[in-house]
Amino acid sequence: MPPTAANSASQPGDPPGTQRVMVDAGARVKVLLPLPLAGAYDYRLPFDLPAEIGAFVTVPLGNRRVNGVIWGPAGEDGVAEDKLREVIGVHPLPPLPAANRAFVDWLSGYYLAAPGAVLRMAMSVPAAFEPPRTRTAYRRGTPVEGVKLTAARQRVLEAADDGFALPASELARQAGVSSSVVKGLAGLGALETVQIPDEGRWRMPDPALPGADLSAAQREAADAVSKAVEEDDFSVTLLDGVTGSGKTEVYFEAIAAALAAGRQVLVMLPEIALSSQWLGRFERRFGAAPAEWHSDLTQTQRRRTWRGVAEGRVRVVVGARSALHLPYPDLGLIVVDEEHETAFKQEDGVAYHARDMAVVRARLAGIPLVLASATPSLESHVNALDGKYCAMHLPQRHGGASMPDVQLIDITKDKPGRQQWLSPSLQKALRETLDAGQQALLFLNRRGYAPLTLCRTCGHRLACPNCSTWLVEHRFTRSLQCHHCGYTGRMPQNCPSCDDAESFAACGPGVERLWEEATALFPDARGEVVTSATVHGPLQAAAYVKRMANLETNLVIGTQIVAKGYHFPMLTLVGVVDADLGLNGGDLRAAERTYQLLHQVAGRAGREGHPGRVMIQTASPQAPVMQALARHDRDGFLRSELDLREQTAFPPFGRLAALIVSSRDEEAADRAARLLGRTAPRGAGVEVYGPAPAPLSLLRGRYRRRLLLKTGREISVQKVLRDWLKDFQVPSQVRLQLDIDPYSFL
Repeated sequence: MPPTAANSASQPGDPPGTQRVMVDAGARVKVLLPLPLAGAYDYRLPFDLPAEIGAFVTVPLGNRRVNGVIWGPAGEDGVAEDKLREVIGVHPLPPLPAANRAFVDWLSGYYLAAPGAVLRMAMSVPAAFEPPRTRTAYRRGTPVEGVKLTAARQRVLEAADDGFALPASELARQAGVSSSVVKGLAGLGALETVQIPDEGRWRMPDPALPGADLSAAQREAADAVSKAVEEDDFSVTLLDGVTGSGKTEVYFEAIAAALAAGRQVLVMLPEIALSSQWLGRFERRFGAAPAEWHSDLTQTQRRRTWRGVAEGRVRVVVGARSALHLPYPDLGLIVVDEEHETAFKQEDGVAYHARDMAVVRARLAGIPLVLASATPSLESHVNALDGKYCAMHLPQRHGGASMPDVQLIDITKDKPGRQQWLSPSLQKALRETLDAGQQALLFLNRRGYAPLTLCRTCGHRLACPNCSTWLVEHRFTRSLQCHHCGYTGRMPQNCPSCDDAESFAACGPGVERLWEEATALFPDARGEVVTSATVHGPLQAAAYVKRMANLETNLVIGTQIVAKGYHFPMLTLVGVVDADLGLNGGDLRAAERTYQLLHQVAGRAGREGHPGRVMIQTASPQAPVMQALARHDRDGFLRSELDLREQTAFPPFGRLAALIVSSRDEEAADRAARLLGRTAPRGAGVEVYGPAPAPLSLLRGRYRRRLLLKTGREISVQKVLRDWLKDFQVPSQVRLQLDIDPYSFL
């Protein structure tokens, strides 16, 4: 029975020209399941149950019940009638929007991933499909004689006068009392107890509230991005501004335009769980907090937010890369802040880049996208040069602040003392800064106390049992940790190789060792270590921001999480302890990443009226990336990097795909990798490197071999891979992972 076209008008959130289609009861349908399967399965709708394409349904799979999505009608030539199973039920939820379904298909095709594995990211909250939960709430009851009304009780009754039922915690918050006062009034009959759906409550952001005073350059950029929103068509704007230039306030104007048009907005940040300052700025601008989406949310919070987005009650989501897959029925704008950040690339599972897929998601929905960065990725920079993206520039800091002075410290000449890591010049600058009542930041992108621990007696190095990497000593927690697989162990009393006692020596600095040195040099400093291991989520990040704002902390020793977006007016000195760290390892993006990271961390200094200075310790002061940082010559650095990439035909002037073969059996991994290498494609514009052991040849207990496919930009790397792998049978004990446009080469 073919689907009918009843109720086929397009709806908000659908791609242009989309028709929403109802399927008749009893019709055959294809249902895509959130499992790594080859495609959708055929089912039949019950004869009393019509449904819409995109509806969330429950179907039988073997002896299980599984939730999935009706992906379209199924032909009569599919599964035989006697084997066709029936849809069990349709969930009372809005259907997955057509733009989301098109996005699943596009992403799976581009990254050669199973469509169901992509759908799983859109259905990541199983509890969202369960029957709605309820919770206890309270509203004004009938007047009760004899109840003694204290001032606290009177405030509760006044807060309940609007007749809406509210949870005890919310009613108590509005009245400025404890929840026990609310429950006490209910016990006396002055408040009525009711059960309400356990749904999230989000205040609507107000686009009419006044924004910040914008400079002429900011106003020009804000008008451009707001116009793109008003035109309601696909476009990409690269908002390119120096650190502190007010990019956030500019794209806030685009958000206001989208909200005024009644549309939903997605803002993607690389470290949303640590972005308390950004959240505060948003709430001050729009009078309400956005909904958050990141890994630190509880399952209850995730369920409420997922349903709130699907039902259109959430107007603005700020989230990590996974927020891209939420079921927005009326998405009108996407913003990707710090678009250059590698955190937007997912390495496990479906290896996709959320920035690139945000462009696809916006194109499929026909809506504008804003990419914001002080150090745009080479890919975005080239797209702007080619005219594919509109580029808006903010060349100066907001409010008249100047860029910090950058000084390179050659540590081969200005040497730190024995078992020290801070050069004499940097020590002197730290003392001057702290004595002046200002704040300083020491940046070292290495967690823990020391990256390597070895035995002085026999030279044995403490290594991870699951990975080909050294264990990192964390002295704060008295543990040894692997930062790749998560293995944690205690520091042994005796060397496991020679059994010598107390023979271990820490080699190299981590932030904990740097903190030890800094507190010894400056015992009066109010210092703290800020890493992903010490600041775990929004509440701890907010507490850190408050300590900095109140000058309770005046010396921060941190990793890359302190480089992103923080604004501290009294932070006037940034010291980069090991600027050469990111240049090691042979990564084609090593120089680009180093420039981006160091430019970002340098931008924390001198944000307002106090001049800032940056001191970069390096053993290679003449390296192009260091010279570019010292001269504030970002455009010169980009030109030199682009010239090098173009000469070698690497991205963005060529295409790459990595093939990672892994197995718990090393010989099995080698055999499969050699077979892949022997059948590798050959031809004009196609090169294959490897197989070779990966730099991390053992990871999480699996032996890894890598091959790298390189093609010209005009060649479809997906077609080359399909042709290469169509006859390759992956052995049962071997895993083959494909990484299109790889960012990690470990």
